[in-house]
Amino acid sequence: MAEFLTDDPHQAWPTTTFGGVLSFGRAPYTRRASGAGIAVLGIPFDLGTTNRSGAREGPNAVRRMSALLSELRNHPFGIDPIAERRVIDCGDVHFDVNRVETFVPAVETAARELLLAGTRVLGIGGDHFASYPLVRAAAHHLGAPLSLVHFDAHTDTWPDDGERIDHGTQFRRLVDEGLIDPATSVQIGIRTWNEDTMGFEVIEASWIHQQGTAATIERARRRVGDRPAYVSFDIDCIDPAFAPGTGTPVIGGLSSAQALELWRGICPDLRILGADVVEVAPAHDVSDITALAAATLVHDLLCMWDLDRARDRWSADPSDGGAPRG
Repeated sequence: MAEFLTDDPHQAWPTTTFGGVLSFGRAPYTRRASGAGIAVLGIPFDLGTTNRSGAREGPNAVRRMSALLSELRNHPFGIDPIAERRVIDCGDVHFDVNRVETFVPAVETAARELLLAGTRVLGIGGDHFASYPLVRAAAHHLGAPLSLVHFDAHTDTWPDDGERIDHGTQFRRLVDEGLIDPATSVQIGIRTWNEDTMGFEVIEASWIHQQGTAATIERARRRVGDRPAYVSFDIDCIDPAFAPGTGTPVIGGLSSAQALELWRGICPDLRILGADVVEVAPAHDVSDITALAAATLVHDLLCMWDLDRARDRWSADPSDGGAPRG
C-alpha cells in the first residue's frame, strides 16, 4: 500500500500484481503536484457517447492493467517511468454526473492547477469529449494554439453548435476556438467518412495498411515538426479484433503491433505539452485486452515523454489570464 503512504517511489515495497490500490503503475497516489513531472488524471465520463456507453469505467480498468506492466521491466525502454519521470496519479476528476454542465469546468480547473504547478497532464478517459477541457487547459496555459496528433477511427470534427456534449465534435470546436492549429495537425487511423477535414492532414487506416508504418511516421513528423503538440489516442483507432472494449468500434483498424510502432515512432520526436488515452469501455471488453492496450500506450508515453523538450516551449505567463497569444 505504499502508493498511499509515500510520495517517494524509491520507498515503495512490492505489491502483488493483482492486489493493492488502483494507481497507474503503482505511482504515488497524491494531489500534491509540486515536484512531479507528469500527473495521470482519470476522467470517468461517458455522457458524450453516441453509441455504447461504459467509458466512465475506463480509468480504473486501465489502472488495473497497468499493474501488469510494472512487473515487466518496462520493455523496450529499460527505465522506470514512475521514478525517472516523477509520475504521480491524481485520481479522478470529480463532477456532478447529474449536472453535465459541471464537467468541463471541473476538468479544466483540475488540469490548469496541475499545469500551474509545473506538472504535465496525461488524461485517462472516459469518452473522447474529455479531450475538450484538457486541450483548453493546455492551450490556454501555453498561450498559443497546439498542434494535434490524433489517433482514431473517427475525425471527431462533425458539426457542432458550440454547446453540445459530444465525443464526435470536440476537435471541431477546439479549432473554432483557435486552440488547435489544423494546418500543423494530423489524424491517424481514420476509417469513417467526413467530407470536411477542417484542414487536418488525415492518414486513413487503409493508407497505413498499404504504405506501412514507416511512411506514416514520416508523414506525421513532417506535418507537426517541432511545434508544441497535444497527443490524443482513442482506443478505437485499434481494430476491434484487438480492442473490442470501446463504444464505437470500426473494423479495418490498426493492429496493436501497428499502433505501438506508430506510437513509439512518432511520440519521441514531439514536444508534447499534454496527452490523453480515451474510450476504453470495460463492459464490452474481452479478457481486459482493450484496457491492457490502453495501459501500454500510457506506460509507453510516460517512458517517451521528453520533459526538457516540452518545458522549452512552456512559455505561458499565468498572469495574463490564459489568453492565447498567437
